[in-house]
Amino acid sequence: MNARSPEALVRDTGRRNEAVILNAALEAFGTRGFNGASMRDVAKGAGTSLSNLYNYFPSKSKLLAAVLRHANDELQHRVLRAVEEAGDDAPSQLREAVRAHVGFVVDHQVATLVATNEVRYLEPDDRTALVSHRDATQATFERIIDQGAADGAFRTPYARDAARAILSAVAAIASWYRRDGALSRGQLAEQYARYALALLEGPLPR
Repeated sequence: MNARSPEALVRDTGRRNEAVILNAALEAFGTRGFNGASMRDVAKGAGTSLSNLYNYFPSKSKLLAAVLRHANDELQHRVLRAVEEAGDDAPSQLREAVRAHVGFVVDHQVATLVATNEVRYLEPDDRTALVSHRDATQATFERIIDQGAADGAFRTPYARDAARAILSAVAAIASWYRRDGALSRGQLAEQYARYALALLEGPLPR
């Protein structure tokens, strides 16, 4: 598998054929970019007609918005589940939140790249909605960091900027990670969790 091969990001939407279309769109956007990909390319990749594709999505921008919404929903689900299972202390919650985010980036590398590079092509309302959803994910990290700063677990004087720095570093993994590289998925997740805790001047796991 190529390091940037498209992943099956969408497995079910409750509407027949929609998941196939969204995954085909992810492949097209990841391979050709938003401007280079056409609705005809997506229809061909999904094994459907162009007219049927337009029954689901009225424009290429709306199709991109749906792909990015599914990507963010999956990321948010993973992070929230990891935090819920981590326990009550901030360092453990942060470690597991970062590990979950790294796991998402590795599992959905193309989706992460598309979300980073193609978001500017969204229509204003869709961009506003996506930013709001992304802010909700960032808010989870901010809450954990605020808790750790308040109880003394995190000693950094820059707590308010830390969440953005951590999330940016993790998202950047998508631009260079290779599945046949030196680090496994688990090793990379652990490494970035340690980076995050070191950035916050928190206790490192033994």
